[in-house]
Amino acid sequence: MTKTEAEVGLVDYPTSLSPSRASDFMTCPLLFRFRSIDRLPQDPSPAALRGTMVHRALELLFDLPPEARTLGAANALLEQTWVELSAADPQSAAVLQAELSLKPEAPAAEVAAAVIAPAAIYLDTYFALENPQRLEPHEREFGVAVEIADNFTIRGFIDRVDRTPAGDIRIVDYKTGRAPTAKYQDKAMFQMRFYALAWWRLTGVVPKMLQLIYLGSNNMIRYEPSQSDLEATEAKILALRLAINESANSGIFAPTTSKLCDWCSFRALCPAWGGTPPALPPVSLWIAPPIPDGLAT
Repeated sequence: MTKTEAEVGLVDYPTSLSPSRASDFMTCPLLFRFRSIDRLPQDPSPAALRGTMVHRALELLFDLPPEARTLGAANALLEQTWVELSAADPQSAAVLQAELSLKPEAPAAEVAAAVIAPAAIYLDTYFALENPQRLEPHEREFGVAVEIADNFTIRGFIDRVDRTPAGDIRIVDYKTGRAPTAKYQDKAMFQMRFYALAWWRLTGVVPKMLQLIYLGSNNMIRYEPSQSDLEATEAKILALRLAINESANSGIFAPTTSKLCDWCSFRALCPAWGGTPPALPPVSLWIAPPIPDGLAT
């Protein structure tokens, strides 16, 4: 970006925002820049890949009739997701295989069993928390995009939407990580309020319940939002958009240091740790269609 562009504020950015990218900016503006503007590649972690496999298996589980939604069926679907991943993305499959110190020439059945075993634990936990035979989701992996201001859309993918006979809506998200402590639960629920806002603006219905299912710690976090909650969430998102726009027009995305820096893929490029970020790419690349939000966790 040239100085002239920054001075006159020609950059209309961002035109859309997802919960993941919003969280990036709140965590560290430079992290947001690296992921959303520079679009630097990141190697998927084994944990994220397992999370994606589990999400996919749970999505497919509800394709089955209620009586067929058993733990055995879910494990079979998990095996299917591994076969699909191996064929469609050998590089990611190799990441999981390498984590387990399996040799490239190991028999396919041995590899599959070793990769699936740690992911299957999450399915055991899921069946301890919910009975899928008693559920009939209204939506699964629902892609939502709704404009909440001129030329600004909020977007995302909702794992599951349930609707009661009375019309009440419950938004559900699966997490293969562990539930946060009480101190950090509000931050975790921001994603769910984001989805609830999108659903409300799209349908006119305020969801009755927001539910996070933590398969890594065998518990749930629930919250009943009000319309005023969602109005406050909308105001927060619009303020966040303004802050991102100010950074875009100044060209300054300052790093925020925290304990999370120890796990950041971009630490070597961060000035807070002695690194040098790459030059900002041309603005035309910023406003290209957004990249997918990444792997499930």
